[in-house]
Amino acid sequence: MHPNPIYRQMPPDQAIEFARDRAFGTLTVNGDEGPLASHVPFLLSEDGKIADIHLVRSNPIVRAISEPQKCLLAVNGADSYISPDWYGLDDQVPTWNYVAAHLRGTLEKLPDGAMRDMLDRQSAFFESRLLPKTPWKTDKMPDDVIERMMRQIVPVRLTITSVDSTWKLAQNKTTEARLAASNEVDKHGFGLEPPTIGALMRATLAD
Repeated sequence: MHPNPIYRQMPPDQAIEFARDRAFGTLTVNGDEGPLASHVPFLLSEDGKIADIHLVRSNPIVRAISEPQKCLLAVNGADSYISPDWYGLDDQVPTWNYVAAHLRGTLEKLPDGAMRDMLDRQSAFFESRLLPKTPWKTDKMPDDVIERMMRQIVPVRLTITSVDSTWKLAQNKTTEARLAASNEVDKHGFGLEPPTIGALMRATLAD
């Protein structure tokens, strides 16, 4: 997380809601030969204290958590390059604005028997965002096919002990500079969803 407190003033519940909506992140643990990372969808519990994840059985992280292990789930949101010329101020430097959350805690394997329930809950959550489409359900697959697939994946659970987030949106600039830069981001920014960053820069002008 960025060390400047001005970018870290969003309350934890807002970071949790951001992570829940994004629902995709980078899971990292320490392996025998160094850090291990996997890009995973996840499902947060209602209270934001548990993230349910499934991994391919051959994933090195599965082998690394034969016992519960501390881990980090990093969730990236929108981002954009910011040109110093966009502020309308002298003596500025290039930077990058972004939103991200870090969920830390303990990662452990669940019993294989938990896999079907996790798949059902995950697919229900993701499919609900496609309404009015009729949701896909695991029972649409033949029993032998779903059972074979479940043997290839492992249910794991992150019990979350801390939540940090960075909302780097030019809060260290004047209102006029932030507004000017946000408008340029809409037109010329590049990164992941620059218009979202522009909109957030404007939405937080009163912060």
